[in-house]
Amino acid sequence: MNRKSLLIAGLTTALLAACGSDSDNAAATPTPTPTPGIDVPQPKNVIFFLGDGMGMTTMTAARIYAVGEDGELTMDTLPETAFVKTFSNDAQVTDSAPSMAAYMTGVKMNNEVISMSQDTKAVDPVIDAAGNRLGNNCGTGNGTPATTLLELAKAQGLGTGVVSTARVTHATPAATYSHICHRDLENDIAAALVPGATGYNSALGSTGLDVIMGGGSQFFKPVKDGGRRADGRDLVAELKAKNYAVAGNAAEFGAIDGTKTDKLLALFTSSHMSYDLDRDPAKEPSLADMTTKAMDVLARNGKGYFLMVEAGRIDHALHETTAKKALQDTVAFDNAIKAAIAKAKASDPELKNTLIVVTADHDHTLVLNGYAKRTGKSAAGNAGVLGVVKNYVTGEVDRDLDGAPYSIIGFGNGEHRVQASRAGQAGLDDNATSANTYHQEAAVRMGVGSETHGGTDVFLGAIGKGADTFSGTIDNTKVFSLVKNAAGL
Repeated sequence: MNRKSLLIAGLTTALLAACGSDSDNAAATPTPTPTPGIDVPQPKNVIFFLGDGMGMTTMTAARIYAVGEDGELTMDTLPETAFVKTFSNDAQVTDSAPSMAAYMTGVKMNNEVISMSQDTKAVDPVIDAAGNRLGNNCGTGNGTPATTLLELAKAQGLGTGVVSTARVTHATPAATYSHICHRDLENDIAAALVPGATGYNSALGSTGLDVIMGGGSQFFKPVKDGGRRADGRDLVAELKAKNYAVAGNAAEFGAIDGTKTDKLLALFTSSHMSYDLDRDPAKEPSLADMTTKAMDVLARNGKGYFLMVEAGRIDHALHETTAKKALQDTVAFDNAIKAAIAKAKASDPELKNTLIVVTADHDHTLVLNGYAKRTGKSAAGNAGVLGVVKNYVTGEVDRDLDGAPYSIIGFGNGEHRVQASRAGQAGLDDNATSANTYHQEAAVRMGVGSETHGGTDVFLGAIGKGADTFSGTIDNTKVFSLVKNAAGL
């Protein structure tokens, strides 16, 4: 080989080595053996944020609500973005169980199924000994467990945690640590968390999750203590016996120093936690507070951690078509993301060893109506995006064909639909539509609380290690492999 060929070959090798650092080729490069006292492996951290039901229209409305049309939420500033397709194995419009499970396992599964193989059929629970429809009727041979990202992290000795404003046994958190044919089997899902006990998910290793935080204590307590467990078990007591620090309210939570705590169980409510709009800080911490304390606990593991954080009540407010609650919970979610990024940068300033992903599991039918003039953010004396449509030219209230005002926010379907002419809504104004409990109108009438999910693609934003691999329009199952590869799981 002549000198020119040698030079070209050398440059090509160098370029390939430099460009391949974030590709699959990097796996072929042997990892140097650490020299004791000199080369210390850096912890690898993943924080996966999930806004349940947070479609892009909800994000847009929350931005206007909080900071105005030209403002920015923390989510808006994430440097890498993608669109995510959310359909499930058997439905064009997914529910939370298979959509979160797709992120966590890379498997496209049927609606209502929690982290199982694609052939698993969702079988409704039956009545148990306590008279609750919580009895397992999955049957034998009905699918096999699909390994989750959290289990992969646990297998590598990383810290693991789940934080949610919903019940910790609800579909989204459940998909990270349990495997079952139907999302409503929350007693069984809770049992999967107790190391070494009946029903425990052994894929969580001998010690289980390090952080469990949210609502849903009813599925951890026996019927005699106000819970819903027909088996008489007190899982809170069992977990406490496994060396978990336990908190049941904001005061107990505040008294726990996360930097000195190895395992934490915090269940603040019997069912879901309160909407942020209704939350009493003396009783329930914010999602940002829960997130940062979880990071403190998990950071005690020198190898790193995998933390899932869910804003579960965005979805619930949208189902009941109370948009103000949904927007406020979205802002609380954004505050948690902001707090997590700041905390992560304190120890990893350039996020070279931390990946933060923010996304949603599915959309809803919320829409922004009319040719409304800009409203700016919602504040005292200004309903903002929660108000009625005012014409962008004249500033006067716009009216429909029946001569009645209509709100900027509406829903494709929901419980509040005027069944005849809307002329009787002539007095509708900003005070009415911006009330905390106002149910926005819908085009198609549904039962109370039964507004449906939507099938539109959702937003994904990422920052940190491997974030640049998220781009374009991707399937939700692809997110699994992107996170897995970025974190070296």
